[in-house]
Amino acid sequence: MDITMIIGQIFLPISLAIIMFGMGLSLVTDDFVRLFAYPKAVLLGLCNQLLFLPLIGFAIVVLFDLNPTMAIGVMILSVCPGGPTSNLITQVSRGNIGLSVTLTALASLITVFTIPILLSKAIAYFTGDTDVVIQLPILETMLQILVITVIPISIGMMIRKRREAFALRMEKPMRTASTV
Repeated sequence: MDITMIIGQIFLPISLAIIMFGMGLSLVTDDFVRLFAYPKAVLLGLCNQLLFLPLIGFAIVVLFDLNPTMAIGVMILSVCPGGPTSNLITQVSRGNIGLSVTLTALASLITVFTIPILLSKAIAYFTGDTDVVIQLPILETMLQILVITVIPISIGMMIRKRREAFALRMEKPMRTASTV
């Protein structure tokens, strides 16, 4: 097993799960209840991430007349969700973690279906190759979201509910550790 595989398949997922656990310590159920009572922020965030970001990426590629390889690279970046790192940035900047986690989870679930469609269209447009078929492992992706994001956050929230003083004490050290 080489070092790249160890980092990518073991260390990174464990690190992200620990970071998500730390976020869970700062969340309560009402953080999510408010989002569904007032879904405007979630809908706006999803529209920005799933519609406007790919359109902006496409506009940049066309405007700057990038070569096909660069064009496809920009499109890959623009159609893929931010992932757990966006949650970390939100936490460090003291943003709305509940909103960030909700957007990450929903966008990750939706993009399992949209990435293959949008990238196939982008490849066909920029290279002329219409035979490209892109598939993502749907079950594996959903399982990763569950293990790396949902379960650790849920455990953190459960601890916050049962041992609030401990969770509040650990919130700052966990936030500091997650930025290292």
